[in-house]
Amino acid sequence: MPEMIKEEHEVAMLGAPQGQAPVTTTVITVPRETSVPDHIVWSLFNTIFMNWCCLGFVAFAYSVKSRDRKMVGDITGAQSYASTAKCLNIWALVLGIFLTIGLIVLLVFAYLAAYRVASQMRNHRGY
Repeated sequence: MPEMIKEEHEVAMLGAPQGQAPVTTTVITVPRETSVPDHIVWSLFNTIFMNWCCLGFVAFAYSVKSRDRKMVGDITGAQSYASTAKCLNIWALVLGIFLTIGLIVLLVFAYLAAYRVASQMRNHRGY
């Protein structure tokens, strides 16, 4: 009989909790898209096609840093990196266009000079 009293006492102590804490909810709103452009597509274009002096690659690195800062929620840092990426992209594009046009003009003049030399050699040899 003493065992039965002990079991009842244990059941009473292990029963349902006497008081429950109130349930609280916390809502965190994360903006889906911020208005900070990271210029990553432009940087990728400059990296592949207009990479004179590696400016396109550096702009791509800054664009990735800007995207990382935006994902973390550091809008000021994202704007700073995006501004640097934009400046580097502008320089890469302008420098790339000028150097490409200059290279084409140089090749045309070199071809014309070589043609003139070949023509003069042909005239002097009697061909």
